[in-house]
Amino acid sequence: MRLSIPRRDLILALPTISLALIALLMGVLLWLYQAHERENERHTLIMDTLWAEQTLRFQLGSDEEKLRLLAEDLGRGMLGPLGFEGKARQMMAGNPEFTRLRWLEADGALRAALPPLPSLAEHDPAQLPLNEVRALGRPAYGLVSLAAGRGARDAPHLPLVTPIFRDGRYSGALVVDISLQALISQHVPWWFTERYRLVLLDANNAQLAAKPEVLPDPLIPTRELPTHRMPLDPPGQGVTLLVTLYRSGPWEAQAGIVAAISILALVAGASLLTARRQMRGRKRAEQALRAEHAFRKAMEDSLTVGMRARDLAGRITYVNPAFCAMTGYSPDELIGQEPPMPYWVPEDYDRTREVHDAVLVGTPYPSGFELRFQRRDGEKFDALIYEAPLIDADGKHTGWMGSFVDITDRKRAEEGQRQQQEKLQQTSRLVTMGEMASTLAHELNQPLSAITSYATGSLNRLQAAGGDPELEKALTKLSLQARRAGAIIRRIHDFVRKREPRLTACTLPEIAQDALSFLAPDARKLGVILHTDLPDDLPPIRADRILIEQVIVNLARNAIEAMTAVPRGRRVLSVTATAQADRVEVRVQDSGPGIPAAQQENLFNAFFSTKPDGMGMGLNICRSLIEFHHGRLWYETAADGGGVFSFTIPRATEDEHELRSHH
Repeated sequence: MRLSIPRRDLILALPTISLALIALLMGVLLWLYQAHERENERHTLIMDTLWAEQTLRFQLGSDEEKLRLLAEDLGRGMLGPLGFEGKARQMMAGNPEFTRLRWLEADGALRAALPPLPSLAEHDPAQLPLNEVRALGRPAYGLVSLAAGRGARDAPHLPLVTPIFRDGRYSGALVVDISLQALISQHVPWWFTERYRLVLLDANNAQLAAKPEVLPDPLIPTRELPTHRMPLDPPGQGVTLLVTLYRSGPWEAQAGIVAAISILALVAGASLLTARRQMRGRKRAEQALRAEHAFRKAMEDSLTVGMRARDLAGRITYVNPAFCAMTGYSPDELIGQEPPMPYWVPEDYDRTREVHDAVLVGTPYPSGFELRFQRRDGEKFDALIYEAPLIDADGKHTGWMGSFVDITDRKRAEEGQRQQQEKLQQTSRLVTMGEMASTLAHELNQPLSAITSYATGSLNRLQAAGGDPELEKALTKLSLQARRAGAIIRRIHDFVRKREPRLTACTLPEIAQDALSFLAPDARKLGVILHTDLPDDLPPIRADRILIEQVIVNLARNAIEAMTAVPRGRRVLSVTATAQADRVEVRVQDSGPGIPAAQQENLFNAFFSTKPDGMGMGLNICRSLIEFHHGRLWYETAADGGGVFSFTIPRATEDEHELRSHH
């Protein structure tokens, strides 16, 4: 089973682990340092012990040489007892370690001593290596013993015996008692005793002499201090030299290091605790900050309102996802952009830049403002923008924050509602006009019938009386137009009331000629040249003659009125008809200025007119009449700039054509 430690806990444990590793490393370094110091101490101790041993041996050798010279003087008879005493005083003055100097006869009897012995009982030749000296003929050391001497009572001393030869024969010996304590006190330097304690031991490890005589620090056991032991030869006889190293200096240094490490460990521990508290506080603050950031990010991402921040120079510094979705650009493409922005509409650049600069200088727009932008794919959209100063945590104005609301759908809905309202109003007006047309048709029908009756009666009386032909012609036209007017009124009345049209087979050239003859006086008056191309072999159409005639009259009248601004010689009205597969197409073309493109899409809307005094119903009614005949009415601009209204009417069937032929 594998145990996994959370990464966060591992990170938090790193300071503790680091501190433990540092403590372990310091311990290892301290151990290595102590081992190195001990090795250095051991090496130095051995070297200094050798030096001390050599120093003492050199001094003893020097003492041997001095006694040898004195023994030679005595052997040659150059000194008597008094001379010996003087020479002895001189030697003892120069060698403080000498406690007593004795001159012995060949049999070991005492001849002279300095200082004198209190009693002869203290002189014991058996304690001296006289036989060895006599046999070997060279100095020898006796056993260490206690004796009263100069400046020390019962102090351990080492006897040095030197033979005296006269004429080659053994004649006695010189014995000098060397105080071991004085020896090491006088000939071991001060610097040595500052670092070491030197002790002379006998064969039983009893202390013979020491410098210093007591330990500097009695609290430290002697067995815990580094020591080195070596025999002292001469004199031999089991005398050894024991040197002990003081630990005062290194021990104090080690104690200082341990104390420093302990203090550092305490400081590091306190720092660790403080750091852990700070890390926990920082962790809580970071968690709160992350939660707050996540909350604000979620709010920004869920907003449907686009947010955009700019600095004081107008450079974009922030955009939210809604703004990116609105414009189609990513944050990397927008942040850092300067005017002109990629989502500005080129044709609205001047106004957009004007508003942009006005915001930067602080011009207030409390109710916001509307601008038109374009998405990355070129689609245009309208946006309602609110700009507010961007203030940082120090209260400093650092830029501008703008909110963008896409109002394209709202404006489209408002436009649709407006158009629907207009359509309702138009429908209401159309209903009113239909009611008025029905009323007028009803009211005008009787007067027109009366006019027709009177005109017919007058014409009959005139013909019976053989009257004026001109008057007869006028009355005939009057009766014809009255009947025509009545027919038109009846057709309009039927059209308004949604009755089925009276569709029959008709000849289009005949209908067009009748319609144009009605407009001929006005055309001549206005100087309009009339051209027609109405082939006689056009197939018959299935239509209501009166209604199609009214369509041609209305289109031709509009064409004549459209050429009022054109010079008289250039006013041309052309009416042509051509046969299609199942339809007949009629074109009414003028030489006027034409209709602007912006107005063409509204030409056939009710109550829209290009004439100052127009009602806007003519073309709408014409289109309704053509569609009533299952045809189509449209407008196009002529090649020479004039206007062309065209419509199509279905051709009559064979049965309708034969029925018309029988009539």
